[in-house]
Amino acid sequence: MSELAQAPHVAYGQKPSLPAPTARSRGLIHIFFGDLLSVCLTIATGALLLALLPKVLDWAILSGVWDGDGAACKGGGACWAFLRDKYRQILFGVYPANEQWRPAAATAMILAVALWSLPPRNWTRTTLTLWLVCMAAVLGLMSGGIFGLASVPTTSWGGIVITLLLTVSAIGLGFPIAVVLALGRRSKMKVVSLISVSVVEIVRGLPLLSLLFIASILLPLMLPDGVSIDKLLRAMVALTLFSAVYLAEVLRGGLQGVPSGQAEAAHALGLGWWHTTRLVVLPQAIRKVIPPLTNTVIVMVKNTSLVLVVGLFDLLSSGRAAATDPAWPAPYVESYLFVATIYFAICFSISRYAYWLESRGADNAR
Repeated sequence: MSELAQAPHVAYGQKPSLPAPTARSRGLIHIFFGDLLSVCLTIATGALLLALLPKVLDWAILSGVWDGDGAACKGGGACWAFLRDKYRQILFGVYPANEQWRPAAATAMILAVALWSLPPRNWTRTTLTLWLVCMAAVLGLMSGGIFGLASVPTTSWGGIVITLLLTVSAIGLGFPIAVVLALGRRSKMKVVSLISVSVVEIVRGLPLLSLLFIASILLPLMLPDGVSIDKLLRAMVALTLFSAVYLAEVLRGGLQGVPSGQAEAAHALGLGWWHTTRLVVLPQAIRKVIPPLTNTVIVMVKNTSLVLVVGLFDLLSSGRAAATDPAWPAPYVESYLFVATIYFAICFSISRYAYWLESRGADNAR
């Protein structure tokens, strides 16, 4: 007789409580070799780290060069003096040196509004208005030509501002489009469903690099003579469209996970399709797909490094350009470590915030 048949009688709708698995059910191979393999791998990993640690410490600290110029970095240690001399170029690209307070202020504004937007109690129209004002202020501050600020073309923008601007625009503008595409793909109207499916499948079937090439090379050829579109705007459109289709598929999975009874109950209470979708279905769908949404956002943060093909210097491209200075002995490791630390801080913060949201939703569900 099976374990389920041996379980005590339970009421309808309840799951029977099965006995805990015994050591025999785990198998002798797992007991004697599975745990042993984990122990061996742990010991091997620890030994490898201990073997590498003295060399890393010697390269990074004991033999590291903290002051001086390129001539002082010809030893075998890390050239931290390079970062001390080039950090502004890595962070702000080729933006005019005497105006680099402007990208610094723009970065601070974006991060400040992002921090304000984290608590769910601030997910209001006021926050949306604040984001619109912030982005307009950032674009005005970076462009100049107003309030006595010197005009700086977008070709001179670079560094972390480009990364943040493209990420915020791709996610902020792509998410509403994704909602429309996800709802359209599940629509019972054949025309709407066909259009949504076509957009998602065509864009999702193309690499992001090809979309950027289209925006960089083919789009200018199709425009009339004398008409041009700014490179930053072209990159924003390509990234927004790319993020929208991936977010749409994630949201579609969440919509399919919402029981149909939720919408039926809302209709029974007199709610129309729009209020049912906005107040009942979408919140539950988004809550179900927080992990894949987080993954998509993190991928989009890193995908901004591909905008070099349209002539923009994001954070990674600025770090690569700074490392090619012939006055310094090729400090690629130091430059990439600095850039990687910034990317890791951004992506790790996003992942921890998403984990907090997920755990908060689970606690509320209890």
